[in-house]
Amino acid sequence: MVSDGGPDWREARQQAVLAHAAAAQRRREAEQAEAAALVGAFVAEARRRGLATTRLVARSYDGRARYRTGLHGWYIDRAHSRAVDVDGRFHLLTVPRSLRARLLGADPQPDPAPLIVGEGARDGESLPLRIMLQRRLDAGDADL
Repeated sequence: MVSDGGPDWREARQQAVLAHAAAAQRRREAEQAEAAALVGAFVAEARRRGLATTRLVARSYDGRARYRTGLHGWYIDRAHSRAVDVDGRFHLLTVPRSLRARLLGADPQPDPAPLIVGEGARDGESLPLRIMLQRRLDAGDADL
């Protein structure tokens, strides 16, 4: 039996913490793989349907500045803050304000796509990625 506070208890507790962290990491990786597959399928279907791509624009966190990017793809939300590029990468198109970005353009890096977009946000509005991508496909070349 493991006693409270002894070395055996501490070791068992440490093992439990490590096992929990490993399980959480495996869940995150599985969700990211599923979301990446959804994004890949979206790109294939968008190309099959002939959806026009656009040059993506990033906005500053406060929404006041807009910056050119070298990215082409499809906006997947009405606010134009999330997009999928032609290479099948998911992007959050918000960046810090910067004079460099104003002059040379912004370079937003791809992010792992979430299965639930907006989960945990303060406004309480979240939407499964699958639905968001389907809405974009259904809209065709019209603006969302």
